[in-house]
Amino acid sequence: DDAAGNAARIEPVLDGRAPDDAPAADEADPPVAPLPGAAAPERRLGMDPLIDVIAPLALEAQVSGDALLAALPRSRRVGTKPFAVEGQNTTTQAWEAPRAGQRYQALQAGVQLANRSGALNEIEFSEFVVKAQAFADLLGAAPEFPDMLEEVARARELDQFATQHDAQLGFMLRARRAAWSPGYVTQNAGRLGFVPGALPGRMVLPGEADGSPILSLQFDTQAALAEDPEQSALREVSLSLDVAHVARSEQPFVRLREAALALAESMDGMVTDDNGQPLAREVMDRIGADLEGLYDALDSHDLSAGSPQARRLFS
Repeated sequence: DDAAGNAARIEPVLDGRAPDDAPAADEADPPVAPLPGAAAPERRLGMDPLIDVIAPLALEAQVSGDALLAALPRSRRVGTKPFAVEGQNTTTQAWEAPRAGQRYQALQAGVQLANRSGALNEIEFSEFVVKAQAFADLLGAAPEFPDMLEEVARARELDQFATQHDAQLGFMLRARRAAWSPGYVTQNAGRLGFVPGALPGRMVLPGEADGSPILSLQFDTQAALAEDPEQSALREVSLSLDVAHVARSEQPFVRLREAALALAESMDGMVTDDNGQPLAREVMDRIGADLEGLYDALDSHDLSAGSPQARRLFS
């Protein structure tokens, strides 16, 4: 599947409703105040029983981080799901990915229950068992695996929730008259705080909390890679928000809307949906209100937007 194959894209249609399969919700900038009562998501790192199958690996004695690193399998994936190993640091008592020079008194291996490629299935669970057992054998550890059918059922339930609450929101910015050059787009976006992304033709707006991208701006890659980019003509750029990846406290939809309107004004463009239909301000108001219901649903399942768990599940 495509990385976002199961994602329900919230299309900003004129009646303000999302498609039937979407959720019910359908560095020059001044700081944006958090929403009233919106706390930053809890930053629990590492494996989590909420979204991972976790198998304890009983040790007869402490083991060094160097030994763990040497025994790790070459591939850190099981099918389409991430595979991980953590050790309980003898000194700090914290669970962490193995580090050289440390000693560990307990181990656990895990595989993610679901992501945008779907739910963990029986074949992937069996592959996890084989991979974790081989790792344990190298260390003389005794693994204790949970029941496969129970974990696969749990994976399907989590995947169903994720499919119903995944959303990627996008606006298009189209030129009214004269086309834009890549440099012109980059210059105007830069004034709003966007910085170059990892790929040509992509820019991102970093968040204030940890610098993670809040919004993405994208235009034609070929134009960005042209021998003389200034001779390339762009008639549209896209602005997008991966809802589950950004904390509500960052006010991502407010920023998406403000960025789209500001760029439209400075570049003589108009904000539309994917079909080229102009988006009225009242339509944007309804989309923003609907998104609050999605945030509430994620919060209620301990998968707050922007949390490590949400970012892993919706990836």
